[in-house]
Amino acid sequence: MALRLPKLPSVRDLTRIYNLRAKQQLSQNFLMDANITNKIISMAGLELDNALCVEVGPGPGLLTRSLLNGGARSVVAVEKDPRFRPILDQLQDASAGRFRAVVGDMLTIDHAEITGCGRALGGRDAAAAFDSVHLVGNLPFSVATPLLIQWLHMLAQRRGIFASPQVSMTLMFQKEVGDRITAGHSEGARGRLSVVAQSLCDAFRIYSVPAAAFVPRPKVDAVVVQLRPLDAPLLRSSLTTLEHLTRMLFMKRRKMLARIVKDWDPAHLALLDECDIDPTLRPQDVPTERLCRFAQVIEERAIRLP
Repeated sequence: MALRLPKLPSVRDLTRIYNLRAKQQLSQNFLMDANITNKIISMAGLELDNALCVEVGPGPGLLTRSLLNGGARSVVAVEKDPRFRPILDQLQDASAGRFRAVVGDMLTIDHAEITGCGRALGGRDAAAAFDSVHLVGNLPFSVATPLLIQWLHMLAQRRGIFASPQVSMTLMFQKEVGDRITAGHSEGARGRLSVVAQSLCDAFRIYSVPAAAFVPRPKVDAVVVQLRPLDAPLLRSSLTTLEHLTRMLFMKRRKMLARIVKDWDPAHLALLDECDIDPTLRPQDVPTERLCRFAQVIEERAIRLP
């Protein structure tokens, strides 16, 4: 039987009581419909029983409630805005030792603090390991891409919470960014972010959220994307090399690869054939695996990218 929270004041009422308004400079947009947050957790298909759930940007805590009501036993939320501390503290008190909020910036926080908080929850043995880690969040649109890139670097290096043998990310992005992350080769939205994410993960949309579901209402719809690490990552170089290569290629996405590489250095045209890449293709038409091979060759031979 799933663990449930006791009856609590609604998130909408709490934001009114504490006079909490979204800050435009922090790109805050609050979800106020529990049906949507419950659906997100349901569609994510997360095994919550012996997992550490790390929520980024809980705000007033509606998605947090859905995680806890879904049976999560260890939820650590990292919130940059200290105004939400009273609401999150109330939720922490009602969680029966399953939730802890940390005020901090996810871009700079020491992940050891997160895992330490996680181990202290639910009466766990301090030496016990979690079966898996689930990173979830309604990310502020202005920092969503930098956060994802940082986490992909940590995943590639198996650092921080990404050292777990089983890790997933279920994250909300504005629709345009979500489309780029999940786009397959030859799809119009495909770009550098698509290749970088898919070099390490399966990336797919699990739920669409209309702009009308947020307070205040943003100008764009949102999409929840799930990223699950590949059993055999396609990445064979450092992620930095792949980033630099794809930046060079997708800056000239309308040109054929032969022209892009020739403009870079005609001596490197032979690398396309070596990596089994058709030189008449445009960047978005090349499968991720081939671009990863291209980055690998560049790195192995210490070839300098522009």
